[in-house]
Amino acid sequence: MMVFRVDKKDYCGNTALEIVRALESDTREYPHRGQPVRIFLKWSLQALSKQIPPRDMQLSKRMKAEELALSYLCLRDEYGAGQLLIDRDGKA
Repeated sequence: MMVFRVDKKDYCGNTALEIVRALESDTREYPHRGQPVRIFLKWSLQALSKQIPPRDMQLSKRMKAEELALSYLCLRDEYGAGQLLIDRDGKA
């Protein structure tokens, strides 16, 4: 089980992609719901550009959606734009 905490709200899922999709559905400003996850990630990283340096915001074209989602969550965690918690015992 993974948990990603943003502004005192927890997003839970078995995969990073599930969490990113939950973030997408909660982001009212995002205009492209249901599109490929790469589009949301790019949009979100641009919105976070004051917290995350542009050099760290590249999305590899070779990475699969789950890898990108996990990388995105780790990047946000690293720069304080959320907190990623991974519980291997199922008690996040």
